Amino acid sequence: MNGEKEEKPKVLVGSPVSEYHEYCTDEFIEGLKNLDYDNYDILLIDNSKDDRFFDSIKNKVPVAKGRYFNSIHERLSFNRNLLREKALDEGYDYFLNIDQDVVPPKDAIQKMISCRKDVITGIYFNPWEKDGKVRLLATIWVCPPNDSNKLVPVREDIVNGNNLVKIDSCGSGCLLIHRSVLEKIKFRYDLTQGEGVDDVFFCQDVKKEGISIYADTSVKCKHMLKGRTWCWNDMLAGKANPK
Repeated sequence: MNGEKEEKPKVLVGSPVSEYHEYCTDEFIEGLKNLDYDNYDILLIDNSKDDRFFDSIKNKVPVAKGRYFNSIHERLSFNRNLLREKALDEGYDYFLNIDQDVVPPKDAIQKMISCRKDVITGIYFNPWEKDGKVRLLATIWVCPPNDSNKLVPVREDIVNGNNLVKIDSCGSGCLLIHRSVLEKIKFRYDLTQGEGVDDVFFCQDVKKEGISIYADTSVKCKHMLKGRTWCWNDMLAGKANPK
């Protein structure tokens, strides 16, 4: 190397965004800007119905106006594909999707890249209710050995440690994808196969290509649920109101 510093992989960081998460947008943007990595760019794609939210953030962070669709499924897949296209067209080595209600740790990029995996996620937690009890579970799942069509949460003892674990599905909240995967797979949805949005089908398509998905449980993100005035069931049904 003759004393020259090896250039780090180039990473595009971003996500579809909208007024629905306006309550946590300032903290989200601050989290993106605070990432401790030398070679990344930020681009958000606003898919709100009008320009009000776009105008409120355009001087705070790089943002482009995407397209609005009545269907949240179509909004997310179409506008995330705009980021996929930018990553491929402009020579990025990775695309890191950070959802608008997620704040990653500062060292998230370096940690995940150092694992040398084509698809790898950090973790964040969602409340899940079962038998009248609410638990916080990480949004990473595996198929039981005896049922490849079923997904169950990764064991809490694994999640609570600092582990690199092979998984079968994850959310998009802190998802790092190598360009070789982006070249093969677009973000999509299929309502004939369930109400899941594009992250569900992305994981399915990755597995069909024979590509493994991993989670780095040392990359624990903040999930900003407090302040949300709508629920995902209403969003999926097209009934959610951002205010």
